[in-house]
Amino acid sequence: MPGPPAPKTGVSNGNSQFQVTANHDKRFKSLPSAEVLPRNVVLGGYIFVCNNDTMQEDLKRQLFGLPQRYRDSVRTIQPGLPLFLYNYTTHQLHGIFEAASFGGSNIDPTAWEDKKCRGESRFPAQVRTRIRKQCKPLEEDSFRPVLHHYDGPKFRLQLSVPEAVELLDLFEENGPP
Repeated sequence: MPGPPAPKTGVSNGNSQFQVTANHDKRFKSLPSAEVLPRNVVLGGYIFVCNNDTMQEDLKRQLFGLPQRYRDSVRTIQPGLPLFLYNYTTHQLHGIFEAASFGGSNIDPTAWEDKKCRGESRFPAQVRTRIRKQCKPLEEDSFRPVLHHYDGPKFRLQLSVPEAVELLDLFEENGPP
């Protein structure tokens, strides 16, 4: 069975060399290892990310989404998994939600429609959600110590079971809205 196509060399403008490689679309890149749980760690929860503009659509549609590069990571979500929504505009973590479906791709392609590509979602790695328990949002200084950080302030969106349990406990302590 043949492997991937080899790069082709061509000539442009009659004298300068250039390489033509197989189309590599950045939307289909997978996550670096720092952003995923180690293989031997069980997925205990997941954090989705929004801003003030996308949060209302997330809640109204009962659908959370992330960019395409999270596709494989989101596909590991099973119904009942605890979910959280981080608003990076307000720096608050909202919860407690849970997966109402398996994670997938383009569950609703009209959600967060890409204005440049009609009929395509900007956040196609999606999962249906429902509220497990309404709680006051957590301020960043209270939940950040629980998360696995990489590259400065960035944190991993996949949660281990102990991380998820600790977040659930923080929400319980924080009380209803």
